[in-house]
Formats: sequence, structure tokens, C-alpha cells
Amino acid sequence: MTEEQVKYYTTADDPEQLEQLRAGHMPFQLVKYFSFSSLGVILIFTLFLSWAISKNAKNVMLGQSEAYSLLLAENLNQQIFRGFVLPTVVRYGKIALSNPDQFQRLDKIVRNATRSLKMENVTIYDSNVNIISYSTVEAKVGKKDQGGIEYEKALQGIANSQIQSRGTILSLFPGTPDVHYNLKTFIPFRLMQEGSESDGQIMGVIEITQNLSHEYKAILRLQRKIILVSSLVMLILFLVLLVIVSRANKIMEGRVRERLALEQKFHDIEKLAQLGTMVATVSHEIKSPLGIIRSTAEILVKRVKKLAPGNENLAEIIVAETSRLNTIVLEFLDFARPQKVNLKPVDINQSIAQVLHFVEADLEEKGIELKKELHPGIGKITIDPDLFYRALLNILVNGIQAMPDGGTLNVKTYIVRKDGSVAISITDTGMGMNEETAAEVFKPFFTNKHKGTGLGLAITKNIIDQHHGSITVVSTEGKGTTFTITLP
Repeated sequence: MTEEQVKYYTTADDPEQLEQLRAGHMPFQLVKYFSFSSLGVILIFTLFLSWAISKNAKNVMLGQSEAYSLLLAENLNQQIFRGFVLPTVVRYGKIALSNPDQFQRLDKIVRNATRSLKMENVTIYDSNVNIISYSTVEAKVGKKDQGGIEYEKALQGIANSQIQSRGTILSLFPGTPDVHYNLKTFIPFRLMQEGSESDGQIMGVIEITQNLSHEYKAILRLQRKIILVSSLVMLILFLVLLVIVSRANKIMEGRVRERLALEQKFHDIEKLAQLGTMVATVSHEIKSPLGIIRSTAEILVKRVKKLAPGNENLAEIIVAETSRLNTIVLEFLDFARPQKVNLKPVDINQSIAQVLHFVEADLEEKGIELKKELHPGIGKITIDPDLFYRALLNILVNGIQAMPDGGTLNVKTYIVRKDGSVAISITDTGMGMNEETAAEVFKPFFTNKHKGTGLGLAITKNIIDQHHGSITVVSTEGKGTTFTITLP
């Protein structure tokens, strides 16, 4: 079924058909809804997974860095105690970092111990007063109350850490503040005793600061990469699903519309069959009394001419009207009863010439110019000559009626190159039709004339269909109409 037929049989303005379309789409709409919802859930889960992975990576990094700081602090504790505390006490009797010699000695030991290591700075707090006694950053030396709760915990023998960070995944974009991530580890600075390296008196607190910005950036880049890759995969899946859904939607809609169109067509055929039975019955019942009326009127004409000359026109009107009614009844019967096709080889050009000869008088009466372009190489084709004559006559009569003030009638035959079929085109320069009217002309009982049954072109189409051919119409309002018959 063509798209035009679908549009004809199924209109979007019909609420009932719209409801059927919606009902037909409902299961597919649910599948589409769940598909897109699943994509959304997967994307959210992926974002959560990227966050969980980055968080776990950060925790691993912190754990390793803190263990590294503790190990370094133990080593630093021993080197400071053995390399600075003991020699200084022996030489000076006490530790006084205000003494430049002591300070430089301690600074040398610390820097040698932390050289080439990932240390940003090392700071030593006094155990009696919350004051910085030593720091690799000279500006910090002598500052009070710099150690917070972490300092207090370390004085109690509990090693602990503090994180100082700035920046998120957005900091990786240009124009945003750079990422900063420091890990400060506070470790008790103990007096080393023989046979034990962990239970000595706490002499102060060592603060080791590691700059982990590079590692943190790597974690953020990993998180960004996971999000970007996941988003890209989701986008590709979304686009693929969108294309599949769109295509499936069109297929589903086409099938639903085709089903509705077929149902409508079947309904129309059923109604036409019932109508045809009724028309055949009524026409048959009318035909016999109509013949009697006509015969009686013809006799009456003869008698009136003898008895009352000049008044016979009244009886002649009866004869003419009964003849017209008889023609209408015959049309009804032709449409209602099945046509039996008697196929035989016929010269199509000769058959067309016969029909044109029959309508020559009407063409001359209305001042219509006839142009013939009959292809000489067509020869004979297999048709029913009587039915084809009737079909062609209906189209010619339709064209003549469309030119009441004269015009040109062009009849042309040619061979279609695509499949070798024979085409007959009949073009008039009459009043033409608009698109809506042209789409209706082959429907039974459709007519835009004051007289007529609207069955002529419907009968013509039935005849062409019985010949396994096709008939089309192209018309422009005010310019004319072209009917084209194609026969195999």
C-alpha cells in the first residue's frame, strides 16, 4: 500500500484512529522509556563508580604517603637524636637552637636526611611550649601556637596526619586555580633508649609536610578520563538507541497505519458490496417498467402528431428523460454486477481511433481541437475491446465536459521504456481540478457536476484494474487534466 493510500485511509484528525495508533505504540513506548531510563541509570552509576575509584585511589595514596612519613620520621628521629641531641648535650650541656651553631648543625642533619625525598618541609615543635623550634622554612621558626589538635595528639604519643587541599576536578580546566594537596604528618620526637626505640620520653613533635599535588592531579585526571569515556560511550549508545528507536517507531507507526488503512479499505469494500447488491436489485426492478414507459411514450408521440400536431414535444420529453434514466440504470448495473473480461489481441491504436470517431460530433459541436499522437510501433495487446472501449469513452466524455467553451484534446500512446508497458494519455485544456478533487475522482458516486452518477470513472478504474493495469490523474486547476492508462 502506498503512502498516499495510507494517508487517504488513515487521517490524523480521526480521534478513534489516533487512539488506536497510541494503543499500538504503547508496548513500544514502554520499551523506549525503559531503554532511555536504563541509559540514565548506567550513566549515574558510572559517575558514582568514577567517584568511588578516585576516592579509593586517594585513600591508597594517603595511606602510602602517611606510612612513608612515619618511616621517614622514625629515621629522622634517630639521626637527630644520635647526630645532634647527644653531641650537643655533651658539648654545650643543653640544647639551645637560638645558638646559630646548634641550629646550623641540626639543619644540616635534617636536610641530609631528607635530601632527594618528597618532602616540602620539616618542622620541629617544642614539647613544653607550642612553639616552632626548627623548620626548613626559616620564616616559621619562633612562631607560637601553630600546632593544633594534631600537635596535642602527637604529644600524647599518637602519630596522626592532616590534609590541606584546594581544587576539584574542575581545576583541571584552563583559567581555574591550580590543584594544591599537602599531607602533614605529626610524629612524637622521642628520646632514644637502649634496647627500645619507641618508649622514650617525648622531647617534641616532628611535622613532615609532603606535597602530593602531582599525585592528586593524576587521580583527578583519572576521574576525568573515566567520566569522559563513560559519557562518550553513553552518548554513542544513546545516539545508536535513538536511531534504532526512531527507525522502529517509523516501522511500528507504518504498520499500525497500514493495518488501519486495510481495515478501513475492507470496511469500504464491504459497504460497497452491500450497496452494489442493493443497486443491482433496485436497477433491475426499475429497468423493466422504465422500458414500458418509454415504449408507451414513443407510441404516444406518434398519436399526438396525428391528433394534435405541435404538441408532440411533451411526449418527446418523456422519451428523452426515460432514455436518460435508462442510461443511469445501466451505469448502476455495470458498476454493481461483476464484469467478465473477454481478452483477445487488439490493435490498441485502432481501438482508440474507433472511440475518437464516435465522439467526433461532440468535439466539433463544442469547438474542441483533437490532436492524436499514436505510436505506430505498439501493435496488438491483449485486452477486452468492449470494456476498454467503455473505459476510454468515459475518460473522453469527462474531458469534453470539462471544456464547454472549446479547447484542445490530446490523445497519445507510447511505450514505457522502464518495463515495456503501453501507456495511453488523454489531456484536456479544461477547467482542471484541485488536488483534493483529483484524489477523489475514482471513488464511486463522487461527482462535481450537476448531472451524473459519479460512477463513470469508478467503472473505468475497475476495468483497468481487471486488465492488471493502472490509471492516474494529474490536474491543475484552470489549466487542464491528464489521465494516463498503463497496460502490461
